Amino acid sequence: MTSSALVRTAFRTCPLCEASCGLEISLRSDGNGGEEVQRIRGDRLDVFSKGYICPKGSTLKQLHEDPDRLRMPMVKRNGEHVAVGWDEAWEVVAAGLGRVIERSGRESLAAYIGNPTAHSLSAMMFSRVLLTGLGTRHRFSASTVDQMPRHVASGHVFGSPVAISVPDLDRTDHLLILGANPYASNGSVCTAPDFPGRIEAIQERGGKVVVVDPRLTRTAEQADQWVSIRPGTDALLLAAMANTMLVEGLADPGDHIGAHLAGLDEITAALEPFTPEFAAPVTGVDAETIRTMARELAVAPSAAVYGRIGTTTTEFGSTTSWLIDVVNILSGNLDRPGGAMFPTPVAGGGTTRGKPGSGRGFSVGRGHSRVSGHPEVMGEYPVGVLSEEIETPGDGQIRALVTLAGNPVLSTPNSERLAAALDQLDFMVSIDLYLNETTRHADVILPPPSQLQRGHYDLLLLQFAVRNVANYSPPVLPLDEGQPDEWEIIAKLTAIAQGLGVDVDPSVADDMAIAGLVRSGVKDEYSPVGGRDVDELLAELNESGRRGPERMLDFMLRTGPFGDGFGADPDGTSLDDLIQHPHGRDFGPLVARIPEVLRTPSGRIELAPEPLLADLDRLRSSADEMAERGLVLVGRRHLRSNNSWMHNVKVLVKGKPRCTLQVHPDDAALLGLVDGGAARVTSRVGSVQAPVEVTEGIRPGVVSLPHGWGHDLPGAQLRVAAEHAGVNSNVLSDDAALDPLSGTSVLNGIPVTVGPAS
Repeated sequence: MTSSALVRTAFRTCPLCEASCGLEISLRSDGNGGEEVQRIRGDRLDVFSKGYICPKGSTLKQLHEDPDRLRMPMVKRNGEHVAVGWDEAWEVVAAGLGRVIERSGRESLAAYIGNPTAHSLSAMMFSRVLLTGLGTRHRFSASTVDQMPRHVASGHVFGSPVAISVPDLDRTDHLLILGANPYASNGSVCTAPDFPGRIEAIQERGGKVVVVDPRLTRTAEQADQWVSIRPGTDALLLAAMANTMLVEGLADPGDHIGAHLAGLDEITAALEPFTPEFAAPVTGVDAETIRTMARELAVAPSAAVYGRIGTTTTEFGSTTSWLIDVVNILSGNLDRPGGAMFPTPVAGGGTTRGKPGSGRGFSVGRGHSRVSGHPEVMGEYPVGVLSEEIETPGDGQIRALVTLAGNPVLSTPNSERLAAALDQLDFMVSIDLYLNETTRHADVILPPPSQLQRGHYDLLLLQFAVRNVANYSPPVLPLDEGQPDEWEIIAKLTAIAQGLGVDVDPSVADDMAIAGLVRSGVKDEYSPVGGRDVDELLAELNESGRRGPERMLDFMLRTGPFGDGFGADPDGTSLDDLIQHPHGRDFGPLVARIPEVLRTPSGRIELAPEPLLADLDRLRSSADEMAERGLVLVGRRHLRSNNSWMHNVKVLVKGKPRCTLQVHPDDAALLGLVDGGAARVTSRVGSVQAPVEVTEGIRPGVVSLPHGWGHDLPGAQLRVAAEHAGVNSNVLSDDAALDPLSGTSVLNGIPVTVGPAS
């Protein structure tokens, strides 16, 4: 095919990781009256990514064309999945859910919302519709194997779980990274296209980058300093750094923050025992290094501390996340250029709606899990207790499960137990592109269209962007004949679960959702449409002819901090405005938002919230046990891999096998392991066999397996992934090991024994 066959060029945001890079997609005629993707490259005019692209971004063509991607619903018959029409699939869904509800009630239903939901506009908008419509408190998500501690800490300190500060990468002079590897992840809960380039720019302008990690990651290799730490002890390191600042008179939040700060005396007293000498033998970082790190943060012209999954998926994840805020505040770097700042999301969010500067605050425990009594956090329970909630008889026992874009059999702890539990369900329905390790258990699989067939706006991720930007992407390719859009699938499933029958139009749920959104805006006296007429606003929205998530997004943009306010600001943005700007709109760098960002009842930054202060006692009393631990396991990721859902693309998994057990040479010699040989790794809950990779790039006493592999389970249809199956590290993670404040599973620092495989 020659270049003369080019039909058009489309622009969209990549939905495959959190970096939100702009893509330029060239399309050509497919010879049958349609179009196909010819080439994907970075959009050089994108206001945020400016042409940057990683290896994943160019694979949207392969994902769309993947022969294993489901195009029709699948129904399980006699243990085998067979393709059926949509009408038949909906009949099976209605019958299956109806039987469970009639027999066991709505509290026997459960839902699991997976990681890819964060990368889908439809799923982000309609997952709440689904959860509300199911009418059950049994809600689980990937958040409790990922970032939930960050939400808990921000909720307690700033009053909103989405009031998460991000490092102002483009203006900082000193960046401290804990438990993150942006050269592989492109950043997470910190949306920053070309995060590696931004790191290098810090160094080019004379700044310093320090990485704290048990592994010599690609990011650590680039850093000016690598601090090797014992996994799971970051909270002690941060507490000792804060102690140093307080003891040496370096702590100075600044007048701007000090005027709105509560709890400084309490935190000073609570951190008194956490000296560098106390932390050093536990963390493996010597006392003088700890003091130097604290001093450099405090005296740098600007500095920011950034922690990610290596700090959150630990037994002290919430406390670690809180101490990141504490150190940023004590070093005088919160809410100032070059420090840790709060984005202003263009589509609005929990920090832009309601009364600025104060609110109801944050709380947990509005309910407790039925079996183990774990408190609810942000409307959900720890996914680590999902198995026991299915297995344990009694009122409220889970008998039916809905999964949305998730693969918990690979991504959550004690995977073999969960897989066995799923087989005990009376009914299971999954919305997913693939017949994977989790959906193989489903009675019905409902496939959404591919990423190229959906409109896109990073509703969640842009709340944590290092610059205030907005970019909407219309669908690049049309829906297949008979294929419902993703929002229509979720909306219809919701309506069927509510007993409205298989003939219900998805627009019923859609109309209810947009009406509720508008009513909420009208009731908010601080909204630009506060007090307006609901019907008038709905009529104006409906003039566009839009349905589903685009109609909701338009309302959110227009009532957001940069919106047109339905006429209040003629220069403000809207969905029409973003469509006219295919490379996105840049609303400028991050700006100071204290105090208006706060949603605490006191209207102040609560530096010493009681639940987190109390957890310092647990941290202190655990120090001796942590120092005496033997071999521990940590995870890792690769630039070409985003959890488990990118492993069926040949270009991303080809080459040298990446699912290896990394072992330090000293440990290999002690354990009798050889490079290229096989090792057996055993934890309290499971055992796996993996090929050995002996490397100096990992701390002695630590071994590492990557996350999201194990594609060798029967019943899945992922042919490329099966050829590169690897092993599932979550067979080893312990479903009983949780951070008690957030319910997040401990996936890093798992005690293991390792030896040669027999």
